Amino acid sequence: MILSDKAILTEIANNHIVIEPFRPECLGSNSYDVHLSKYLAIYKSHILDAKKHNEIEEIIIPPEGYILQPGTLYLGATEEYTETHRHVPFLEGKSSIGRLGIDIHATAGKGDVGFCNTWTLEISCVQPVRVYAGMPIGQLIYFMIDGDVNNNYANKHNAKYTTRTIKPVESMMWKNEF
Repeated sequence: MILSDKAILTEIANNHIVIEPFRPECLGSNSYDVHLSKYLAIYKSHILDAKKHNEIEEIIIPPEGYILQPGTLYLGATEEYTETHRHVPFLEGKSSIGRLGIDIHATAGKGDVGFCNTWTLEISCVQPVRVYAGMPIGQLIYFMIDGDVNNNYANKHNAKYTTRTIKPVESMMWKNEF
């Protein structure tokens, strides 16, 4: 079951969902709009290695915007910091973003109960497109869970994305043992 706007507000009031900054005008009937921060990143190498730490280069979006190029994976971040303590958050791109040919995540649209951070976006595009800091980029949808959670994300011993940040975070796959 997806939370309605009223249910999202109730869960915020109960501190089960945290959205900072919270802007009432961003609350839809069953979702909350999030915005692109001024930080982007690209990988320094064109060949990425899942067993190694792949370094990133930071890009700050200037006031006149930044043109994304096809064939490049950009890591972005949401302006909003979120916490979700009793629900499963899903991040989806806004339809207006999709109509510009922008995807905001490759595979990581679902968060975990206990995730507390900004969201790193895996941005790609089908043709050159100019983006701006502060533009609406996605929407969070909250799903109810059935039962208690034993292993929330913030308390997992192997959670890799728990350090609070305002910048995109590169893949930490290299921390896994395989």
